[in-house]
Amino acid sequence: MAHENKLNIEDSSELAREEEKISKKKAIELFEKGMLDEMEAGTLSSLLFIHKYLFEDIYEFAGEIRKVNISKGNFRFAPIMYLDVALKNIEKMSQSTYEEIIEKYVEMNIAHPFREGNGRSTRIWLDLILKKELGKVIDWSKVDKEDYLLAMERSPIRDIEIKHIFKNALTEEIDSASVYMKGIDYSYYYEGYNIFKAEDL
Repeated sequence: MAHENKLNIEDSSELAREEEKISKKKAIELFEKGMLDEMEAGTLSSLLFIHKYLFEDIYEFAGEIRKVNISKGNFRFAPIMYLDVALKNIEKMSQSTYEEIIEKYVEMNIAHPFREGNGRSTRIWLDLILKKELGKVIDWSKVDKEDYLLAMERSPIRDIEIKHIFKNALTEEIDSASVYMKGIDYSYYYEGYNIFKAEDL
């Protein structure tokens, strides 16, 4: 059963296909219109804007913090009763070094602020921080998908692996549309693994 959506699609596979098509188009617009360059890197407001822009044609909850608890396997993301505080604390985290930026990204992944589309939104958000602070972004074609998945699953306890994977994939091609879109395409592969349980409270 598909998430409630503005497209009135009930089949989850059909919704996933439409969501991919629409959000990719919107992601390209974000880049080509220079909207990302106008954002303040690493803020919650920039992440909310990215999510809203990508998904506003699909979900009513686009750009809104989730109001349900979600989990993947045995891992529960930040409970909603602590989510607002967690997000404020993440926003305050330093982002002046490579290590700090990846630690901030890992914490945002643990928070998982949205019901859907966390991977796509936070990936763009991460590249925005790297671009503004270090003059680099991640070339996702250099990131092995299986290694990334395992490293992200372990990152709440041990983030050295994900730091190593990303460091080897950094590029100075910060204005390349093709490098940017590799991250968007990558999201769909990765998020195919994600099987979330949502509990409405």
